[in-house]
Amino acid sequence: MPIPTVFESSITSLPLLGRGKVRDIYAVDDDKLLIVTSDRLSAFDVILPDPIPGKGAVLTAVANFWFGKLTHVIPNQLTGIDPEAVVSEAEREQVRGRSMVVKRLTPLPIEAVARGYLIGSGWKDYQASGKVCGIELPVGLKMAQQLPEPIFTPATKAEMGEHDENIDFATVEKLLGAELALKVKETTLRLYREAAAFARVRGIVIADTKFEFGQDAQGRLHLIDEVLTPDSSRFWPADQYKVGISPPSFDKQFVRDYLETLDWNKQAPGPRLPPDILQKTADKYREALTRLTGAQA
Repeated sequence: MPIPTVFESSITSLPLLGRGKVRDIYAVDDDKLLIVTSDRLSAFDVILPDPIPGKGAVLTAVANFWFGKLTHVIPNQLTGIDPEAVVSEAEREQVRGRSMVVKRLTPLPIEAVARGYLIGSGWKDYQASGKVCGIELPVGLKMAQQLPEPIFTPATKAEMGEHDENIDFATVEKLLGAELALKVKETTLRLYREAAAFARVRGIVIADTKFEFGQDAQGRLHLIDEVLTPDSSRFWPADQYKVGISPPSFDKQFVRDYLETLDWNKQAPGPRLPPDILQKTADKYREALTRLTGAQA
């Protein structure tokens, strides 16, 4: 049965706690949340008016794959409860294939970013200062070049419509304390290295990615939100990767590149996307899932 396109969920059997750029969050009880991954797409921190068909299902499948694969590194948010069991019968179609019931955890106030290649805001920072998030890098690196070692380049969590800002490790220590900051850094880099090595065998270069972490009542660190999806990562086809250019990608960079050709000030409201851009974007998300997991969306 095909999964219907959902721009915004409308679950009334549970209290709505909030809507992010992509996810709608509902309270199941004091200990659990329902996260519904919509087909919304944000670019330049603006939610675009057109959904990408099948996107939410792909993101959920990719995230669940990685959560399962990386449990030996860190516990995660999943409860194993079927999302269809926590909503009314009439609402099951809205959550089918695109939702997860997760533990209620306290999110850390940073985005934990790992970079293995020099691209995006990291490339811009490097061009300006020779550094990324205060980390000195070798002279003469080119766009999209692989770094000697993956680096931890955290960012602040911006409010809706605002831009995340890169911060240095000293700022993370002030926010989290030295011990937790070090654990987050080490865990981030281990997750990235293991995932990048796996993906490379499947023909995907993970240039960079962001993780989010939360703590339970005992202070134990958990992997939360989404993980290593085309929304939270830069996925490049390994056979088309070349130093010196911004490689084609399986993520929303395709949409960003299209938007850069428009006369748009990157403020809301976002522009409508043509049908061919919507279809090509949906195809790229599905290809990422198939390459990584062998599953079909």
